[in-house]
Amino acid sequence: MLFKKTLLPISSLFLAIALLATGYGMLMTFIGVFLKQDGLSESVIGLINAAFFLGAMLAAIFSQKLIVTVGHARSFSAFSAIMVIAFLGHALFYDPWFWALLRFVSGFAYYALLIVLESWLNEKSSTQDRGKVLAIYTIIFFLSTALGQLILTLDVAPVQVFILGSVLVLWSLFMIAITRITQPILKPFERYSMPKIYAIAPLALLGSFVGGVFVGAFYTMMPLFALNLTQQASVVAFFMALTILGGLVAQWPVGLLSDRFGRRRLLAWAGFFSVGVLVLLMLLPGLLTQSVTLLYVLGFLLGMSLFSIYPLSVARANDEMDESKDLVEISRTLLFSYGSGSFVAPLILGVALGLSNLLFFGILAVFALVLGVYSLMSERIPDEQMNVYVPVPASSADVLAEMDPRQDDEWVEEHRPDLANSTAEAGLVKESSDSTSQYEAESDGRAKT
Repeated sequence: MLFKKTLLPISSLFLAIALLATGYGMLMTFIGVFLKQDGLSESVIGLINAAFFLGAMLAAIFSQKLIVTVGHARSFSAFSAIMVIAFLGHALFYDPWFWALLRFVSGFAYYALLIVLESWLNEKSSTQDRGKVLAIYTIIFFLSTALGQLILTLDVAPVQVFILGSVLVLWSLFMIAITRITQPILKPFERYSMPKIYAIAPLALLGSFVGGVFVGAFYTMMPLFALNLTQQASVVAFFMALTILGGLVAQWPVGLLSDRFGRRRLLAWAGFFSVGVLVLLMLLPGLLTQSVTLLYVLGFLLGMSLFSIYPLSVARANDEMDESKDLVEISRTLLFSYGSGSFVAPLILGVALGLSNLLFFGILAVFALVLGVYSLMSERIPDEQMNVYVPVPASSADVLAEMDPRQDDEWVEEHRPDLANSTAEAGLVKESSDSTSQYEAESDGRAKT
C-alpha cells in the first residue's frame, strides 16, 4: 500500500537522486586521484576540492531565489545544464585553477539540484509517510554514492569519466522532464543564526562542524592517502565504497543506541571510536600496504563513526530545543556549520597530508578527541525530554529538514513509547554498573558547574 500510494508516484524523483549521487560519488573521488597521478601536490588538490564545498554553501543561500522565480522544473533544467557544462569543461581544458572554478560551479549546481529534488519529496510526502520516505532517501543516497566509487574500477580514460558523469546528469534531467508531479512551493529563505543556535545546542553545533570536517576530508583527502599507500585506483574505489557502506550500516544501530543511552554518549563514542581507527591508520602503514583487507576493514569501521556524527548532532539539537523553536531553522544552521567544516577540511588537511600521514591523521584525531571530550562534559538531557532519532543525510541546504518527521507532534508521540521503553531498559543497565554510573555523575556535575 505504501509503495502504490506514496513511493510509486515519486519513483522518478528517487531515480533522479540515484543518478545524481552516483555521478557525484564517482567524480569526487576520481578528480583527486587523477590530479595526484598527474603530479599535483595534496595542498593544491585540497584547494581545488574545497571550491566544490564553497559552491555548495553558496547554493544553500542563493539558489532558492532562482527556484522561487522560475519554478522547479525550469530550475532543474538550468542547473543540470550548468553541471553538464562544468563536467565537460574538465575534459576540454586541463588547468588546475580552471578546474577549481569548474569544481565551484559543480558544487553550486549539484546542491541546487538536490534542493529542487528534496522540495518535491517534501511536497509529495504525507505526514504519516515522511519518516519512511526519508529512510528510503538515505539508503538511496548512500548506496548510489558507493556505486559511484565502484565505477572507478573500470578501465576507462579520464575523458570517458566526465562524459559518463554528464550522461548521468542528463538521465536525471530526463526523469524529471517526464514526471507529472506537481511543482511544490518553496518557502522563503531564512537567515542563519550561529550565536542563537550555539546558545541552544552547543554540542550539536560542534558535532555538525566536526562531522563536516570528517566527511570533507574523507571525500577529498582519503582517496589520496589510499592511492599513496597502494598505488592502485581500484583499491581506492573499494576503500571509499566500503567506508560509505559502513556509514549506511551504522545508521540503524546508532539510532537505536542513541535513543536508549542518549546522544551525548553516542557522540562521545563516535569521537573516541574515530580516534582509535585513525590511530591504527596512522601507525600501521606497513601492514596496510601488505593487506588491503585490513585497509578495507578500517575504512568500514571509520565510516560507521564519521557518517553518524551529523545525524546524532541533529538529534541532539532536537532534544535541546523547546516547542517554540523551529526545527527547519535549526537544521539549516547545523547544515551550514557542517558545510563550513567540509570547506575547511581540504584546505587544512591537504597541506597536512602533503607533509606526512602522521600529521594528517593527527589533526583528524584531535577533532575527534575534542568532540568526544566535549560530549562527555556536556549536560545530560533528561529521558523525558529526548526526541526520536532520525537518520538525516547531510545533502542539501535546508529543504530536507522540512521532511523530518520530528516536526509532527503526533508522529513523535507515536514513537515516544518505544523511546521510553529504551530509556527504561537503559536505566536497568546503568544501575547494574556502579562504576559507569559514578563516572557519568561526575561528568555531568562538572558540566553543570
